[in-house]
Amino acid sequence: MEEECVCKEKRIHEEEVKHVKKKEISLETNRSLAEMFKVFADENRLRIIYSLLNEELCVCDLCELLNLNQSAVSHQLQTLKASKLVKYRKDGKQVYYTLEDEHVDAILRMALAHINEEKSKI
Repeated sequence: MEEECVCKEKRIHEEEVKHVKKKEISLETNRSLAEMFKVFADENRLRIIYSLLNEELCVCDLCELLNLNQSAVSHQLQTLKASKLVKYRKDGKQVYYTLEDEHVDAILRMALAHINEEKSKI
């Protein structure tokens, strides 16, 4: 299996390399992208994002849904807000959370579609 990942003929395809280099993202953008994926790498944060896919929810709702205490949910929501993945609105003493925009929805739905596609191949 490891053999498949090794070039047997040491030859650089210069045109392809040039083409890819022209389209490379900056190191700063790459770092930002890596940080965003780190946020998605936590199971509880993913559960929160998934819960917010179709419904605006308050912290109490999320605690009930995820069987987590308020401190744990609030901590994860802070991380998600800082990463601009969720936003909130206040209604009196209640604070309601939703996904920041359609991009967050699309990222999660595409990842789920990819996982489900892989499962169906097995």
